Amino acid sequence: MTVHSLDPIDARLLDEFQRDLPLEPRPFAAMGEAVGVSEDQVIARLARLRASGRITRVGATCRPNTAGASTLAALAIPEDRIDEVAAIVGAEPGVNHSYLREDDWNLWFVATASDPEALDASLARIEAATGLPVLSLPLLRPFNIDLGFRLTGPREALGLDRPADMSVLQGDDRPLMQALSEGLALVPRPFAALAERLGRTEDEVIHRIGALARARILTRVGVIVRHRALGWAANAMVVWQLPEDAIETAGRALAQVPGVTLCYQRRTVPRVWDWPLFCMIHARSRPEALAVLDRACALPELAGAPHKTLFSTRCFKQSGALIEEAKP
Repeated sequence: MTVHSLDPIDARLLDEFQRDLPLEPRPFAAMGEAVGVSEDQVIARLARLRASGRITRVGATCRPNTAGASTLAALAIPEDRIDEVAAIVGAEPGVNHSYLREDDWNLWFVATASDPEALDASLARIEAATGLPVLSLPLLRPFNIDLGFRLTGPREALGLDRPADMSVLQGDDRPLMQALSEGLALVPRPFAALAERLGRTEDEVIHRIGALARARILTRVGVIVRHRALGWAANAMVVWQLPEDAIETAGRALAQVPGVTLCYQRRTVPRVWDWPLFCMIHARSRPEALAVLDRACALPELAGAPHKTLFSTRCFKQSGALIEEAKP
């Protein structure tokens, strides 16, 4: 399946609503009006796209380390243990993304938890169960953390991230953010259904989602797609070696290269991992991804900087973040 084989209306729903989901009582009706179909048709189309694995949910992505804790982690797994270890990692509730990549550190995953202590415990369980050391690389500085790029048309720069306004976060936002990470119900009034589940009002839920999105605590509210299932199968993580005083300038320039879909600085581990600047490139083929990389390498801010490219070869897990532990 590629985006070009999608029904044109489905393609518009994915392109136009990966962010800026209408924050009104009947969002699917507003989406239908924009693309020329009924509310029922929008709901049916989104349900079909979700059932086929082309989208994960209609909901939100939460900024890392705001209401919860998260890290990018990796394991160096012997070839004959990859499936076994990937299953152990994927069974950990807070792991929401897990990919096999072309490197000695070959299994990469995002681990999330309700707080730093719970995150440490999650990584310790993975180490104990696999017998392998976990490389943990927490986010230090985001340059672009919005993966909602258009699937059709020319590649465009996604722009620089702006800091989150943490003063907006309220104590009762965590259950709301967890629900949005899991996905809205595909019903005519999804915010009303969510409000009933949380014991709040529909107006209050809509207001809080808008406030969290404007504050960049929610980085996107919309249709969350599975790029690989839509033909964007060349997923490359590129890492760069730079001195500390060059990272910000380079990261800001790299984030504005069309085709670079994420860009951030992560912690290094002396003598183990000395690659502080990361970017993601999502493309439909390796040549297309490598052409984006060529444009990145041509940036004056990255001139001569060592880099390596880790293409993903398998996706084991992709789901929403764990922000709040499930109640017994």
